[in-house]
Order: sequence, then C-alpha cells, then structure tokens
Amino acid sequence: MKILVCISQVPDTTTKISFVDNDTRFNEDKVQYIVNPYDEWYALVRALELKETLGGNVTIITVGTSAVDAVIRKALAIGADDAVRIDMDPSDAFSVAKSIADYATGKGYDIILAGKETIDYNGSEVPGMIAALLNLPFIALGSKLDIEGNSAVVEVELDGGIEVIKTTLPAVISAAKGMAEARIPNMRGIMAARTKNIEVIPGTASALVGVKKFTLPNAKSAVKLIDPDNMDQLVELLHSEAKVI
Repeated sequence: MKILVCISQVPDTTTKISFVDNDTRFNEDKVQYIVNPYDEWYALVRALELKETLGGNVTIITVGTSAVDAVIRKALAIGADDAVRIDMDPSDAFSVAKSIADYATGKGYDIILAGKETIDYNGSEVPGMIAALLNLPFIALGSKLDIEGNSAVVEVELDGGIEVIKTTLPAVISAAKGMAEARIPNMRGIMAARTKNIEVIPGTASALVGVKKFTLPNAKSAVKLIDPDNMDQLVELLHSEAKVI
C-alpha cells in the first residue's frame, strides 16, 4: 500500500499569539513549532498502522521553507519512510492543495491522508481541495479507517450516531480523533530520521487569497461566583446578563 500523508507545521498549543507589521503577520519570535496534532496523531499514525499490517510505503509531504525541516524530521522519527517538502510559503489553502495535488498526480498513491484541520487556522480546506483537484473520492472527519480489498471503510461520528462510508481506492481521507493513538518517537526512530531522504521540490501554484489583518478575539470576561444559597441572584444574572432564560 502506497500512502501519502499531508502534514503541517503549527505553533505549539502553549504559544502566546501576537502579531507584527501592523497586525498583518504572525509574530514568530520565540515560537516553538510542532507537527499539527491531527496530522501526526491520527493521519500519520494510522498510515503507519496500515503499512505494518498490509505492507507498503508511507511518504509525508508538507509545504514550507527550510524552517520546517525539523518538524519533518519529527514525523520521520515516528516511522514515515521518506518525505517531500514543497519549497514555498504556505500562504493560502489553495496553493498548498494545488502543489500537493500536482506532486501526487501519476504517482499511484492508494490513500492520501491528512488531519481534519490545522490547529492554527482551523480551515479544514486542504484535503477536500486535493481530492477535487485529483478527481478522487473524499471522506471528511474519519474516526476509523479500515481497508477491505480495494476499498476503504471509514466511520464518521455524527450527532447521535456513526456513519459508515465505503469507497473504492484511491481516495483522500481527513482524520479526526479516534482514528489512531499518538506515538512517541523512540531513539531508534530518531536516529534513523537523520538519514531519511527529504525531497525538496518547487511549488506549482500561487495564492488566491491574502491576509489583510489579524485580530485577536475579545478577552473573556471575569467569572462571577454566586453563593449556592443565593439562587435568586443566579436566576437574575442568567436572565439579565447571560440572557439564557
């Protein structure tokens, strides 16, 4: 089985977000970057599980400058066989998806996996765009993935139930919580990752949209503590301030 896993570099979840250049650019000063958790914990790990069961090869692909090489090595240490870095600034979803789709064209991948979204932009756009550009079936938010012959069987969690979808391969699938359990790289994997190949290729698409300005959400208001014996005050606040009753 030949699997391509899309990964992205994102700020660590403990990062304090701020912007520079008149709020047009993310402030990268002292920011520690990680592999996007949805890409790593679910998409990549499930790809490795399928390889261990069915055999094959797992390639990771990302879009970015040489600054993302450390993140690529982390993904290689988990167990991916090789990596591709598309050397361009990932400034919008379309340019990322188009460049990945152009690379994947004609290479015979059975499955293209990606996390359901990145934790910085939460766009959930790239996997669907890749599928559309390659004219492949697309299943979003998969929480379980099994292979039956030449088909993928995917479970998707819905409100009040689970939807089971079966599609022929090749296909593009975005991974959500439940598809796999996170793996921690061991020393053998870390050492092996140092010598694994990272193929660097140019991007093939230009951005269609740009950022005019970033803004932070309003700060959360302070919590009001109500004495449990003062139910009248609680009811009044729920009515006059929260406006839920």
